[in-house]
Amino acid sequence: MTRAADARHRGLAPATSRTSPREGRSLPLPTVTAGDAELLARGAVDVLPAGELERKLALGRPLRVKLGIDPTAADIHLGHTVVLGKLRAFQDAGHVVVLIIGDLTARIGDPSGRSDLRPMLSAEEIEANALTYQEQAFKILDPDPERLELRRNSEWLDMDMASLLGLVRTTTVGQLLERDDFAKRMAASQPISVLELLYPLMQGFDSVAIRADIELGGTDQTFNLMLGRQIQRAYGQPEQAVMTMPLLVGTDGREKMSKSLRNQVGVADPPREIYGRTMSIPDELIPAWYELLLYRDPPDIGPRDAKRELAHALVARFDGEAAADEAQAEWDRVFVARSDPEQIEALRVPLVDGRPPQMPQIVALAAAVSTSEARRLMASGGVYLNDERLGPEEIEVGLERLDGAVLRVGRRKFRRLDLA
Repeated sequence: MTRAADARHRGLAPATSRTSPREGRSLPLPTVTAGDAELLARGAVDVLPAGELERKLALGRPLRVKLGIDPTAADIHLGHTVVLGKLRAFQDAGHVVVLIIGDLTARIGDPSGRSDLRPMLSAEEIEANALTYQEQAFKILDPDPERLELRRNSEWLDMDMASLLGLVRTTTVGQLLERDDFAKRMAASQPISVLELLYPLMQGFDSVAIRADIELGGTDQTFNLMLGRQIQRAYGQPEQAVMTMPLLVGTDGREKMSKSLRNQVGVADPPREIYGRTMSIPDELIPAWYELLLYRDPPDIGPRDAKRELAHALVARFDGEAAADEAQAEWDRVFVARSDPEQIEALRVPLVDGRPPQMPQIVALAAAVSTSEARRLMASGGVYLNDERLGPEEIEVGLERLDGAVLRVGRRKFRRLDLA
């Protein structure tokens, strides 16, 4: 059987035959029921088209709720959990979540919010990231197979030419260029690759392949999600409802959370790192972080204490209450009592001809930054050696002062220097 014939056999090409969605076990929580569209939509920016969620819920069966994540980085961060948390709400209401790991679409890269083509990852990088994503997603989602389908879109997107031609016939170039990202790049005479034009078609075909009733995504995904409805219609399927969630602003207080911007908090980060980075957010982010991550308003106890409660709750969510208590105690020890952490990771610093590297190189090694960034940190007064601030002029530091010393970079990065 050819891939095209196999696709038609499985209902992935225009055909009249249908397969019924898998029945999920109904496990409602007291505060959320399968028929309560208002609660399920709480916190969403848009639910499109108007009334579609209510119509889907009125079908009286477990719905298939889709989210696709491309494994373009090694870790899931708090920004991802905004949508994953909404998926969990659908699970708790008795619906079936279909989490798609975009191992094939990751080869292209989502052009959403981009002004250039993403670099292509190797198959090995994608596979390693995919395994990490699965493990970390289970920190939020219920892995019960009655509530969760975990799929990879290479299952259906590794298609032959006939199937690909059938997919691209569903959409015009004009429709794709209406997308805001592409329109801006066209106006600025910036190139758009054919590969990027294919991405929203492939994401839409994911909805066909798994027969999605609802698709979730961030607000930057609205075009792709709505195009999925059109592609489903072209393949003779009922069109999915679309739910978009807000984008979480990162620790810098300016841009959406992103690993490339280094403003992220990873769900697999050490508890002390989650706690410390949460405590570093600007005060104006407190209401949004409470709403999007804890689903409630912040307590009226002042910014510092509100952040303490937020940081404790996030660590407890991913690592348990005991880890949260330890992270909070460590924070108080270092930043309230002004003591060194109880446990400081050793940093092995190699000697060259019996001499240590210059200080900017050691700082760069300790903080995992470039040497130029290390120089900037020293110039801004953010580097300490045994509680003594290092100035930008202190390039050469002797062995007797370095060996066994505690190096602090910024507020939270501590390393004990081990010269060898």
